[in-house]
Amino acid sequence: MFDPKDIRNSKDPDLAGSYAAIHRAAKSAEDLAIRTNTAIIVAVDGKPVRITAAELIKMRELKSTVPPEDA
Repeated sequence: MFDPKDIRNSKDPDLAGSYAAIHRAAKSAEDLAIRTNTAIIVAVDGKPVRITAAELIKMRELKSTVPPEDA
């Protein structure tokens, strides 16, 4: 059975830091898609999903209007 663990809690600092690096890379890909008016393909539940630049912009607008969760 697969036992998922949060990579951010790894004792290996490179592995723990890779989580942030993956998020930076994803944002960079989104930024490029928006600048070039192209789509990106992401996996959702293991299936490929196409997200257009317009959808990315809308998602960012919605995200910016939602208040952050209480810590």
